[in-house]
Amino acid sequence: MDFIARATAIVGGTMVLLRRMSAPAAQAVGLTPTIPEAKKQGIMTLKMPTAKGWEPGHKPTAAQGLKVNAFASGLAHPRWIEVLPNGDVLVAEALQTERPPTSLMDRVMQATMKRAKAIGVSANRISLWRDPDGDGVAEVRKVFLEGQNQPFGMALVGDTFYVGNTDGIVAFPYEKGATKLTGPGRKLVDFKPGGHWTRSLIVSPDGTKIYAGVGSLSNIGDSGMEAEEGRAAIWELDLATEKARIFASGLRNAVGTAWEPVTGQLWTVVNERDGLGDETPPDYLTSVQDGGFYGWPYCYWGKTVDDRVEQDAELVARAITPDYALGGHTASLGLCWMPEGTLPGFGDGMVIGQHGSWNRSTLSGYKLIFVPFVDGRPSGAPRDILWGFLSEDEKVSYGRPVGVTIGPDGKSLLMADDVGDVIWRVTGA
Repeated sequence: MDFIARATAIVGGTMVLLRRMSAPAAQAVGLTPTIPEAKKQGIMTLKMPTAKGWEPGHKPTAAQGLKVNAFASGLAHPRWIEVLPNGDVLVAEALQTERPPTSLMDRVMQATMKRAKAIGVSANRISLWRDPDGDGVAEVRKVFLEGQNQPFGMALVGDTFYVGNTDGIVAFPYEKGATKLTGPGRKLVDFKPGGHWTRSLIVSPDGTKIYAGVGSLSNIGDSGMEAEEGRAAIWELDLATEKARIFASGLRNAVGTAWEPVTGQLWTVVNERDGLGDETPPDYLTSVQDGGFYGWPYCYWGKTVDDRVEQDAELVARAITPDYALGGHTASLGLCWMPEGTLPGFGDGMVIGQHGSWNRSTLSGYKLIFVPFVDGRPSGAPRDILWGFLSEDEKVSYGRPVGVTIGPDGKSLLMADDVGDVIWRVTGA
């Protein structure tokens, strides 16, 4: 694998240099992005920095007026965060697992991802963290739940705790203040595992439903659309009837979800397809309509057809244009609503954890950003909250942002960093 990784770096570096010569100067970002014409790459750009982690005393850079500290450290690939009503902070620790490679490209991808700490042995647990003295650093660490199948999303409704494993949603009995789940889990919904394996969960404002993001198996339906059935979608689970349905589809990899309180609308961030260029198409933030279709794999950013895919004209005609572009291959994963007053100098808006690209000539993402909202809609350019996760020469990553949520005090953000193995806490300076 080391030889393959080195060979990949040499070939990938050559392709990156060639593509940088024609790379666009500006990212496709905002309400009306300029999206370059697609350029089929043939050999896909493959550029992923080596995972390094943080040296003692080294940490991300925070925007003016803010400061950052490690709330929790020493985790095993922390991906997602859930804050319980009593202030306990739960962290899903999971990782994409290795599988037997089926092609040379598979071998190349796995070697590259292993170097970037994006694939390996998954901890398959949820840990619990408490900060009894309120100093912004957790003093108590417990194993809340273990033996899961790549756990990611978490949700508490009454006395039931829900976990989004890669193969479905599981329910557990929960007692207030518990530091460990002891009852047996009950599977409510089956999902196809693997591929884009994360399964985010969010509860409806009235507590009657749970919404789950289920990503595609492949880039553009490479194994046929039968293999993609039930995927590239957001599912809705009715908690009273325990029946589930697809709420919205054509979303290649919808990960984080959040409720916008002015309109009551569900929003999500979506990772778009690869192989068409540095900025084509951009990842995006969008409101999610019941029954809405968002294009994948047939088209992107509305009705721009991807001619690599056998077409479905009826679905293309139905495709909804996303609300807000986030730039090509930023891998925008984390999402939460942040009300005005949470952090000094920031109004209402969405906070987005950008895990960072691996497939463009100049890397993108690798930061925590804020998109301002006015009257329930995105308004204005994004602002950086945290950055400095990537070395200036783009060769190593100190960290990679993933899940983000409001801290227990309502005056901070908590963000999972799955390369640094840290939960960062952002507050006013």
